[in-house]
Amino acid sequence: MAKVFHLTVARIGENVFDGEAVSLTVPGTEGVFTVLSGHEPLVSELTMGEVRFEAANGKHYHIPVRDTSLVEISHNQATILL
Repeated sequence: MAKVFHLTVARIGENVFDGEAVSLTVPGTEGVFTVLSGHEPLVSELTMGEVRFEAANGKHYHIPVRDTSLVEISHNQATILL
């Protein structure tokens, strides 16, 4: 079984996703990077592009990033504010 981490993806007034994920790929300002369980803590601004992740149930998600956004990773969880 793959290791998972908690992922929350939110917009103002809307919770897009809140659950367990296996992997997360985001468009950081320094380039695209992937987050897995146990990732080192970090905060990064996101640029236009696409947030992609695989939920623990195997479903794949693709969410566009149209404006400057943020991702915060710590304590085996990631939060994306779109």
